[in-house]
Amino acid sequence: MDTDADVFLRRLAHELRPRADESVEVMLRRMRGELPELWQCEDIAALAARETAGHVATFLDVLEHGPDTTAAADGTADGTAGRVPSEALEVGRRFARSGVPVTKLLRAFRLGHLSLLELIQSEAGRLTSDPELVNEATLRLLETAFAYVDRGSEEVVAAYQEERDRRLQRRLMLTNEASRRIGTTLDTARTAEELAEVGTDEFADLVVVDLLETVLHENGACPPSDAPLLRRIAQRSVLEDSADPASATGHTHTYPEGTDPARVLATGRPLLGRAASLDGQAGPAPSRNGAHAADGRGLHSMLLVPLRARGRPLGLAQFFRRRTAVPFDEDDLMLAQEIASTAAVYIDNARRYSQERFTALTLQRSLLPQRSVDHSAVETASRYLPSGSRAGVGGDWYDVVPLSGARVALVVGDVVGRGLHASATMGRLRTAVRAFADIDLMPDELLTHLDDVIIRLQREEELDGVETATCLYAVYDPVSRTCSLASAGHVSPAVVTPAAADGDSPARRSVSFPDVPIGPPLGLGGLPFETFQFELPEGSLLALHTDGLIESRTRDVDAARDLLGAVLARAPESLDETCDRLLSALLPSRPSDDVALLIARTRALDPCHVSTLDLPCDPAAVAGARVHASERLAAWGLEEPAFATELMVSELVTNAVRYGRAPIRLRMILQDTLTLEVSDGSSTAPHLRRARNTDEGGRGLFLIAQLAQRWGTRHTREGKVIWAEQPLPATAASACRAVSS
Repeated sequence: MDTDADVFLRRLAHELRPRADESVEVMLRRMRGELPELWQCEDIAALAARETAGHVATFLDVLEHGPDTTAAADGTADGTAGRVPSEALEVGRRFARSGVPVTKLLRAFRLGHLSLLELIQSEAGRLTSDPELVNEATLRLLETAFAYVDRGSEEVVAAYQEERDRRLQRRLMLTNEASRRIGTTLDTARTAEELAEVGTDEFADLVVVDLLETVLHENGACPPSDAPLLRRIAQRSVLEDSADPASATGHTHTYPEGTDPARVLATGRPLLGRAASLDGQAGPAPSRNGAHAADGRGLHSMLLVPLRARGRPLGLAQFFRRRTAVPFDEDDLMLAQEIASTAAVYIDNARRYSQERFTALTLQRSLLPQRSVDHSAVETASRYLPSGSRAGVGGDWYDVVPLSGARVALVVGDVVGRGLHASATMGRLRTAVRAFADIDLMPDELLTHLDDVIIRLQREEELDGVETATCLYAVYDPVSRTCSLASAGHVSPAVVTPAAADGDSPARRSVSFPDVPIGPPLGLGGLPFETFQFELPEGSLLALHTDGLIESRTRDVDAARDLLGAVLARAPESLDETCDRLLSALLPSRPSDDVALLIARTRALDPCHVSTLDLPCDPAAVAGARVHASERLAAWGLEEPAFATELMVSELVTNAVRYGRAPIRLRMILQDTLTLEVSDGSSTAPHLRRARNTDEGGRGLFLIAQLAQRWGTRHTREGKVIWAEQPLPATAASACRAVSS
C-alpha cells in the first residue's frame, strides 16, 4: 500500500518532468564549473548532455513508477526500470579512451545526481509546508537515489573498466606486433617502412617518417643547413586521397622554426595535437620550400614523436587521424612513443651497421690491389665480393707481390670474424705478408712467421677467443715454371692446364686440384707447415679463392668444386670474363660469406732471356764472370748498362768466392729489368755497412746498393742468393723488346 511519501514523490516527479531540460542545464553548468577538464572534447560534451537528460528522465520514472514496476520508460517488461541510460555507459567508455581516471568519472556521476537531488528537494519545499511529509519524502528519496547511484556506478565503472582493459590489451598487442614486425632487416629505409605499416594497422590513418640527413649519410656528412634537413623515408596511409607529390618518399625538406615538428625535433619531447592546433601548424606534407600544406584533408588529431636512440636524435614520426573519429589521447601518445622507441633502436642499429659496413668495405678495398697486376711472370684478374648477410664485412683478401728473380707471389687469405676488426686484422696480415715476401722466405717459413704475428696480436689485444685466419701463399718462377705453395688451413687452388683443341670444337682444358698439404689455421701455434711444389706448362691458370666461393647451404663442397672445374675447363681467353662467369655460376644470389677470387695465367720466360754460368770457388773466376756478363749484354743489345753490370757482377762473385762456398752460380735474367743473381752454398747473409777511409774492403755491397734499383738476399734449401736489379734505359728497353720479338 502506497504511503503518503510515495504519493508525494510521484507528485514531485510529475511537477518536475515539464522542466527537465531546465534541470539538465543547471546540472551541466555545475559540473562544467567544478570539473572543466572533463568537457574539453566536444563529442564527449555533447554525449554528456544526452546522458544527463537520460539520468533525469530515468530517475523521474523511478520516482513516479517505482524501481520495480514493469511500466518502464523504455517499454520493457523485464523489471529493468531504473537502469542507467546507455549514454552513461558510452560516456564511461569515452572517458576510458581519453585516459580520464575512474575517480573523476565517479565524482562527475555523484555530482550530477547530487545536483538533481538538490533540485528535487527544493521543489518539495515549494509543494508542501508539512515538515513530517518533507522529512519522510526526503528519506525515501535518499534511499531511492542511493540505490540508483550504486547500481548506475557499478554499470558505468564496469563499462569503463571493460573499455580500459580492451585498450590495454590492444596496446599490448600493438606493442608486441611492433616488436615482431619492426627490425626484421638491417636496412634503415625498410625499418622506417615497417614503423609506418604497424602505425596504420588500426591505430592511425596516416603515418609519415622523416629521418635526418646526417643519419642517412654513411660517412656522417651532409650539406650545411640552418634548419635540420630531413628526408621523407616512409609514408603509409589508409586514406585514398593521401598522395601528395610534395611529400613523396625520398624528398628532402626542413620544418621552419616555431612549428610543432621543429619544436619536437629540438626538444625531444612528443606532442599530442588536436584539430585546432593543426591549422597551418603541422601536417604530413611539408612543401619543398619548407612551408606546411594547409590542413584540407580533414585531419583532426596528430601525434608527433621524436625518434631517438642512444641519446642521439634520428628523426620524427608523425601519426594522423581523419577516418577514425576518436582523437588521439595520452594513452595513444604513450603507445606511439613505445612503437617509435622500438623502431628508433632498430633504425639506429641499421645506421650503425651501414656505417660500420661502409667503413669496413672502404678500409678493405683500400687495402686490396686497386687494379689487375700484369707481371712478366703472370697475368692476373681478381674479384672481391662482400657478403649479403647482416653479419658484416669479413676479412678476405688477396694480393700479388713481385719477387726477385722474375718470380711472383700469389696470396689469398681469410680472417675469421666480421666487421672493422676483421678488416683491420686483414690489413695487418697483408702488410706482414708483403714484409716477409720482401725477404724472400720460403712459403712454409713465411706462414710460420705469419702464425707468430697472429699469436702476438692475440696476446697484445687480450682477445677473449682465439683469433685465427687462413692463408694460401704461392710462388711462381717463370724461369723453371715451378709453383711452390703452402697452405695454412686454406682450400687448395684450382690448376687449369692448356690442352689442344679437338677438331673444330674449342679447346677443353684439364682442371685439377693439387693435393696440397693443408696445415693448421694461423694463430694456433706450434704446428708445422709444408711447401708443395709442382711444374706448370706455360699458359696454365691458377684459381685461388676463399671458401665463400664454394661453400653454400644448398650445395655441398664437392658439387661446388665440380662446377668450378666445369667453368674453368671452358674459360674464355679474358681472365676478367672468367672471374665473372665463376661468380655467376657459383653465386647466383648475394653470398652469405665474403668472396675473394684471384686468377693468374702463367708465363714462361724465354730461355734466351736467361743466362747461367757455374763458377769455381776461386778468385780467378771473377774475370771469367765479367767476360760472360759482357758477352751476354752484347748479345742482348744492352751495351749502355755494361759498365755498371760488370762492376756489380765483379762485386757479387768476389763476395761469394771470399765468404761463401761451392757451388757458386751466376744467373742473368732479362725482363722488364736486368736481374743479376749469384748463389752459393753458404747460408751466411752479407750486411751492408759504411767503410771507413782506412778500410781496405767492405765497399762491395755499398756500391751495389748505389748502382742497383733493388737488391737483396733470399735463402734457399741449398744456401743463399744475392740479387740486384737494374732498370733498363729507354734505348736498352727498345733493344730488349726487339730481342723478345
